[in-house]
Amino acid sequence: MDTIRIATRRSELAIAQANFVGALIGEPFECVFVTTQGDRDQASSLSVIGGQGVFTKEVQQAVLSGAADIAVHSAKDLPSRSHDELVIGAVPTREDPRDVLVGSTLSNLPDGAVVFTSSNRRKAQLLSLRPDLKILPARGNIATRMKLAKDGNAVVVAKAALNRLNLRDYAGEEMPIDSFTPQVGQGVLAIEAHRSNGEILSILKTIGDLATSRVLTCERSFLDRLGAGCTMPVGAICNVKGREVRVDGFVGLEDGSRLWRASCTGEDPLACGRELAEKLIGMSGKDFDQRQRS
Repeated sequence: MDTIRIATRRSELAIAQANFVGALIGEPFECVFVTTQGDRDQASSLSVIGGQGVFTKEVQQAVLSGAADIAVHSAKDLPSRSHDELVIGAVPTREDPRDVLVGSTLSNLPDGAVVFTSSNRRKAQLLSLRPDLKILPARGNIATRMKLAKDGNAVVVAKAALNRLNLRDYAGEEMPIDSFTPQVGQGVLAIEAHRSNGEILSILKTIGDLATSRVLTCERSFLDRLGAGCTMPVGAICNVKGREVRVDGFVGLEDGSRLWRASCTGEDPLACGRELAEKLIGMSGKDFDQRQRS
């Protein structure tokens, strides 16, 4: 293969991720730029315009149409079920999955301070720790959002994004995972290819990380069991030690008044993720059922 064509969005972060994958592969590559629904509509909340998938469908279509050989995604943007004709051919080693509060530490934010985030998961966990905070939505690229961290306010972004963009000169706090659970797949890159493209899939096998692949399988299994229509804030983080996986997760109410947390361990990442979801569905009971129907 002369040149590998990598489908990617045009954002600075997406391009950095595509270049990272191209360098890992070690073959000549070029970027095939795609504009997604999430890029076109910067005003609406992600839940209104479609939630998961708004940053991936058009990128996937580039592979399905033959315009690109592979698609590079932030795994957290991928729906929990893949397109029938596509397969995740490689998952490189995970970046730092933590969230970062940029502009201040949580304890130093003044009473009633504004924190910018469009994530219901982040909103619920922030309010569970600081009910006095005012949470406002924020869309746009990382640089745009970080500019909101001024005048005693703060913004929440992914540590992985800051690392990939070499944005290390900021004041803030890396949120502890035990009290601020990341989004499913946060810090992971998922590389999709057409399941019939054996040549590309053979190339991708050389850059995958087995432990990260098991982690992602577990976390996506958790999300899949909760249901694509789940409107409650949710998060999960999986770790691998030898053959055993451990996954910790939560579901909660958007106002932060209730968070249910649980964990699961086992050797089968698929089963472990589903078991964790079952636990949390049982713990949250009627609240989960009502939000699913809403």
